[in-house]
Amino acid sequence: MDFSGKTVVITGGATGIGFAVAKVLGADGSRIVIAEPRREKLDEAAEALAGLGVDCCAVECDVTDLAQVEALADAAWERFGRVDVVMNNAGISIPASTVVEGSLDDVRAVFEVNFFGVWHGCRVFGRRFLDQDGEAAIYNTGSENSLFLASSSIAAYAATKHAVFALTEGLREQMPDRIHVGLILPGFVRSEMSAGIGHLGMDTDVYAAKVVEQMRNDEELVVSHPYHMVHVRDRYDRLSRAFAEYAPRYEGDDEHDCRTLFS
Repeated sequence: MDFSGKTVVITGGATGIGFAVAKVLGADGSRIVIAEPRREKLDEAAEALAGLGVDCCAVECDVTDLAQVEALADAAWERFGRVDVVMNNAGISIPASTVVEGSLDDVRAVFEVNFFGVWHGCRVFGRRFLDQDGEAAIYNTGSENSLFLASSSIAAYAATKHAVFALTEGLREQMPDRIHVGLILPGFVRSEMSAGIGHLGMDTDVYAAKVVEQMRNDEELVVSHPYHMVHVRDRYDRLSRAFAEYAPRYEGDDEHDCRTLFS
């Protein structure tokens, strides 16, 4: 995709990865709509983008509220006449905990933002992209925790990001070819969610440049941190050993395979 002249909506766009991507796409000539619930953060980000010559607007939006996501879409179309790309990026973390002792309220809260917030964005913008002529793109922000568990103490957060991977894969198969669907898989990047240890993460602007390069190339899986493959291979190897031992391949073994039976 050539982003010059395109309208891009970014939830969680006032800080962190979302804001960094907004700067890069704005430099490409995109018109930017940033969304997040904190007005003061929006105003700071919008002023900074405007200072860089980016045509942008800022909309208060809590992605857990479907009506507010609809209002965000209304505001974007009213301001710019069309939207070409949505980046469902808003996310939160919760305190580290164990599965058996962690707060269920915290677990529900992180799912409301990280999973249902993404679902809302896919639903609202996906419907409008289907009704709108031309190409469009939906990018969902997952995590390294979509692929493996970075830490056992963040199982709830990781579960939301595993779920976003499944949601994105399903949406990709449901959408026509003219609507691209991609999953962004950040690793450890400096952001509000890495407060106190952020200096150890990848520079956010460096990360955003990697992301946008892959968005320009219409990649389905947007990656960044090379060492992730060590953990991905470990999970794959464990699965391979289990299947080799207890469910080895045989001629005609697709007899009970859902994708074979129902495709």
